[in-house]
Amino acid sequence: MTYIITTIKKTEYPDVMKVWEASVRATHHFLKEEDILLFKMVIPEKYLDAVRLYAARDELGKIVGFLGVSDDEIEMLFIDPDSRGKGIGKVLLDYAVKELHLSKVGVNEQNEQALGFYLKYGFKVVSRSEFDATGKPYPILHMKLNG
Repeated sequence: MTYIITTIKKTEYPDVMKVWEASVRATHHFLKEEDILLFKMVIPEKYLDAVRLYAARDELGKIVGFLGVSDDEIEMLFIDPDSRGKGIGKVLLDYAVKELHLSKVGVNEQNEQALGFYLKYGFKVVSRSEFDATGKPYPILHMKLNG
């Protein structure tokens, strides 16, 4: 299947958040329920507008994954759990690296699936933060793509 990468409009934030929540619940088992609920409120208000958003869309135009980037870093990459294993993450990461020329990403240390995904792609851990961007005790591994 071919996925189309497009920008995301503000009116599509509810769809983005559905993908985000489903993805987080499937992969971020280390998060407490109250943290998920807090992030669910804060992300659309504070974080989505702070990044450039790109969607991977299926043949019907449905958002099946999304990418959020800042000036020089991948800030978010989430895939709908029903669409995992179909190459969507690689399509989005290829877009970030090859089209947007990004080579940095931060990943939750406890998210072993994401860590493995980035390591397999060629990213290397260059530093570690004890806390996430909200000050929660979820360590972040800062990774860089060499080459």
